[in-house]
Amino acid sequence: MSDMSAFREAVTAWAAGGPDDAARGLAARLPVRTAVLLEGPSDVAAVDALAAAHGRDLTAEGVCVLPMGGAMNIGRYARLLGPPGLDLGLTGLCDENEWGWFARGLERAGAPSQGFFVCAADLEDELIRALGVTRVKELVREEGDLRPLQTFLNQPAQQGRAPQQQLRRFLGTKKGRKIRYGHVLVEALGPGRVPAPLDSLLAGL
Repeated sequence: MSDMSAFREAVTAWAAGGPDDAARGLAARLPVRTAVLLEGPSDVAAVDALAAAHGRDLTAEGVCVLPMGGAMNIGRYARLLGPPGLDLGLTGLCDENEWGWFARGLERAGAPSQGFFVCAADLEDELIRALGVTRVKELVREEGDLRPLQTFLNQPAQQGRAPQQQLRRFLGTKKGRKIRYGHVLVEALGPGRVPAPLDSLLAGL
């Protein structure tokens, strides 16, 4: 396990009510300067893939990318990692309908909301729109998921939904699928096709 991975685990345990000594000790020893706060592991996969595609080594740059387990945990993580706690720089992504949680949590922690970027629906929706439905379906076929997608699209609940909404829902129907496609969709982006929230996040690191 890398030191940054150990720091990530220590922060997660601290946020869950555990002791703070491991996280504080690692923060003092590591050149960690910024925490990227994300809702879940699929967002982490996308950010990691984009950084790698741009030749960035976020760990070496002192950036820790953290899944919080949901937007409602932003206040807790901001208190631990922001001005009241380790005083790291904070940035991240959130879904549009979760921005209220983010804004209130950051305000209560005394952390600025600048540097946090909002996805129109969620990051998967941003990536599907950037690539287009046809290209995403090609990627699904290349990943060997065409048959499950066809089965999903034949379900009565999917009839009448826009293709983009269908694909977005499909990515969340199996454990681990959103994480895998977080990598796949980002790696398929061409120059100038990176969704604005994701592009702005990386540019600000």
